[in-house]
Amino acid sequence: MELRDIEIFLTLAEELHFGRAAERLHVSVAAVSKALKKQERAVGVELFARDSRNVRLTPVGEQLRDDLRQVHQGLTQSLERARLAARGKSGTLRVSLFPVNVQEQRRYWETFRSLYPQWELRLRVSAYSDPFAQLRNGEVDVLVTWPPVDEPDLTVGPLLFAEPRVLAVAADNALAKWSTASLEAVSDFQHIDVEGVPGEWLDRYVPRLTPKGRSIERVTVVHTFEDILMHTAIGETVSLFPAHVSRYSPRPDIVYLPVTDMAPLPYGLVWHTEAENDMIRALARVVRDLGPSTTG
Repeated sequence: MELRDIEIFLTLAEELHFGRAAERLHVSVAAVSKALKKQERAVGVELFARDSRNVRLTPVGEQLRDDLRQVHQGLTQSLERARLAARGKSGTLRVSLFPVNVQEQRRYWETFRSLYPQWELRLRVSAYSDPFAQLRNGEVDVLVTWPPVDEPDLTVGPLLFAEPRVLAVAADNALAKWSTASLEAVSDFQHIDVEGVPGEWLDRYVPRLTPKGRSIERVTVVHTFEDILMHTAIGETVSLFPAHVSRYSPRPDIVYLPVTDMAPLPYGLVWHTEAENDMIRALARVVRDLGPSTTG
């Protein structure tokens, strides 16, 4: 099995969705399907059970996933070390971010690169589904997200920034005529949900109850930031965001309203405790020394 085939199989095993796997790999759905059929012919058995609604690993597929993870990680690490050595680098720190205001946090990234030129820093936008798995499986080293992260194997580091909240609504929604929004007043509208995540973590982003105890319905399942914008723009949901989203994602079909009865949403560093290394400690030190951003 070639390296690209391994990547396709492992990505599909994580996403359990041909479309999302293709999007992550920057290929067509047909290419994912073709690669999977090739792998199943080689093994001689189905690796995924699939119908019109669900995709899941078969027992053989689960075994192959577990075996190939270690093989793939070893191969990619070897290739990465060779690439780094060719550029005079000794390591790579991979940071996955939920906030999209990367430019406003440049002082952290630039300071890290300036102080530690021997290391490469890579930033990427995080998917919403199972956000902490990327730390546990070694796909990334640090996650930038909001607390609480009440996971015994994860360490919560210093704060980068905290922001007021805004409510995103479709431009033709009746709420779009308001100048501000109240969490209490928008509980009649549907909000986003995310599968496979700790409840306390998502509750900080979209509470289950209003301040007066009214239920907030979370029904539309999302996997990416783009999913949230799409469902908001077509009027299926209203969506809570930190305020920077209104600056970084202005759209003619979405209106952002300041929310008057929610505390600012903080963002900080999180990493897998057992995977802590010099690069992670160095980034945490940079963020701690510079202090929380006032531009967030």
